Formats: sequence, C-alpha cells, structure tokens
Amino acid sequence: MTIAIVGGTGPQGRGLALRFARAGVPVAIGSRDPARAEEVAAELAGQLAGDAAPISGHDNDGAVAAAERLVILSVPYAGHDATLGQIKDGLAGKILIDIVVPLAPNDPKIVEMPPEGSATEAAQALLGDAIPVVGALHNVSATTLNTLDWDINCDVLVCGNSLDARKEVMALIRTLGVEAYNAGGASAARCIEAITPILIRINISKQVPFTHAGIKIWPPAH
Repeated sequence: MTIAIVGGTGPQGRGLALRFARAGVPVAIGSRDPARAEEVAAELAGQLAGDAAPISGHDNDGAVAAAERLVILSVPYAGHDATLGQIKDGLAGKILIDIVVPLAPNDPKIVEMPPEGSATEAAQALLGDAIPVVGALHNVSATTLNTLDWDINCDVLVCGNSLDARKEVMALIRTLGVEAYNAGGASAARCIEAITPILIRINISKQVPFTHAGIKIWPPAH
C-alpha cells in the first residue's frame, strides 16, 4: 500500500521515506517542485538495497493521489495551513498523518500553539470531520531517521479523534520496528507536540553527554 509524504524532501520526510521503503512500504514523496521531488526520490532509492519498496517523486497533489490510504504531512509549520488547503480535495477517503510541530520561528526550544490548541487540531478544523487527522511521529529525531545504521530509539504517541484511524496509523508505524501507543483524541496533541521543544533543549544542552534522544514508555520491572 503506497503512502504519501507531503514535504518529503525535507529532513524528516526524507528519513521517513527511507525507513518506510526499507520496511517494504512504497512511498510517494511530494514537493512544491516536482523535479526536486524526483531528484530526491532517486537519491533516497540509491541509499537502499534492491529489495526495498520503491520511492517516487511528485508534486504535492500527485503524491496525495498516489497514496491509497495514508498521507503524511511533513512541512515546516509556516506552510502547514497553506499546504493543507492545497491538498484538501485530494484527501477525501484518506487519513492525514500530521507530524508537524508548531515551533517558534526564532527559537526551536519553544512551542507556539495555534488557537485550536495544536497543529493536529488545527489540521482537523481546516479539513473538516470527514477527513480523519491523526497526530504522530512528532518526537522522532530526523537525524536518527536518516541514519539507517541506528535503531529508532523511541516510542511513538498517536492521537486523533477517530479510533479506527489511530489504529491504522499505529499499524503503519509498527512496520518500522517501533512501538506506537494510542494517546487518545486530538487534544492530546497539545501535550505530545510540546514534548519536541523539550527534547530539542535537552539534546543541544552541553550538560548531557548525548544528542538525538527520544522518549519511551517504560513499563515497571515487576
């Protein structure tokens, strides 16, 4: 089943395309510049073994059309609403996976939530109830995704107002070999999206001996 990544030429989109294609999921990456998308798709395909699923490049509308069911939105927050307005008509009958975090323009250690409460909720309000929006993959390092020798070192929290849509997205994420947890309705994105700037702050701190850390749901030992 082909998935689309709108904004697939950016760091997060590229990493997700690599990971899903390696896991056997065909990927259509979208960009405002289809020639750039085709170039990046060929570059990414060249990084993978011959048994990986194909990666193709399109304009944003073409990528959405190529997706059978699931469309990932991976654009800078400044372009979030405009991109959704552009692709809205093509999303009928599909699920939008919104991975965008509304970071402050001049300080990625700060989140600036929209009036709706989160980017996920803003997307749902813009698209209307007929198109399910699921928030996921907010807290995964782009560097980790793009470094295929590394395991993805975190769990993924998944939220949205449709339980069935959440379950579909959780199943997709688990193809990457990571655990996905049902975090509830779309309002949970207010907490989940806000974790990202905290992780950024920790990862760039000189007080810790690591970078690119994620979060895990850690069960008790007993």
